[in-house]
Amino acid sequence: MRELECFLVLAEELHFGRTAERLYVSQSRVSQLLRSLESRIGARLVERTSRRVALTPLGSRFLERLRPAYGLLGEAVDEARAAARCVAGRLRLGFLGSASHLMTAALGLFHARHPRVETDIVEITMADPFGPLRRGEVDAAVVLLPVAEPDLVVGPCFEEQPWTLAVSPRHPLAGRGTLDAEDLADCPLIAAAPPAPGYWRDHQAPPRTPEGRTVARGPAVATLQEGLANAAAGRGAMLLCRPTAEAHARADIVFVPVTGLPPSELAMVRLRGSNSALLDAFARTVESSVHSFRAHPFTAAPSAKPPPSRRAMST
Repeated sequence: MRELECFLVLAEELHFGRTAERLYVSQSRVSQLLRSLESRIGARLVERTSRRVALTPLGSRFLERLRPAYGLLGEAVDEARAAARCVAGRLRLGFLGSASHLMTAALGLFHARHPRVETDIVEITMADPFGPLRRGEVDAAVVLLPVAEPDLVVGPCFEEQPWTLAVSPRHPLAGRGTLDAEDLADCPLIAAAPPAPGYWRDHQAPPRTPEGRTVARGPAVATLQEGLANAAAGRGAMLLCRPTAEAHARADIVFVPVTGLPPSELAMVRLRGSNSALLDAFARTVESSVHSFRAHPFTAAPSAKPPPSRRAMST
């Protein structure tokens, strides 16, 4: 099982160092597990050079068959563990901006699996995305990446989403069908206020375009609603992922798709060392939800990354 888990994480990361970090082992241990699995199968599953890591054709076929089987096995273990432990209690989950259908779908599945768990859903602000975790106000939070906080564990992750730009209907860019990232140099961007880390604020409101043009800084806001109000008033523009834009459609704001930027992505975060049956169960539920969506995108509700990080989250 450890060999299979190692292969699944490596197939997702395509990087031995990141795989080792997620599994809390050394890179040499990752290599050892991979060699052992390839020995059992009798062929190479991964090609590794000094420049890149890639799956072989056999490795790709193996991954396609293994991932759903591993997910089903994880669900069976979770259900048995829940029955044995009688998972119960209260889970306080923070969300940033809006509780999207991605998160609520995972919560619905979680409650179906663990009916004795009560869940509190708490909004956290753009200006302080990690503070509620550190103050013990929530047990876990769903926030925008990147997260580079040494005291926080990241994962599972929700799927990547494209950006849109929220502007007033009177804004010169409001009539455009789509925008390039370079167009951001033509309007001040509304950004999160401190104490949100600078790197995190800059990802949501880049100070420069990909070609290095300066992007003016608009008002600093504490909440999503403050940002939308400023955009509607013509005081600047605000970058939002597409699902958030769709959830906040209003007559005084136009949302224009933006290309040329790294995608937006949500992830669950919790304090390092805060292992608990409740958190582990919720993380696994998120992962199985997204796996269901990826396997059946038109019949399942979206969620997070597939099962590889299941045990890494419970370590």
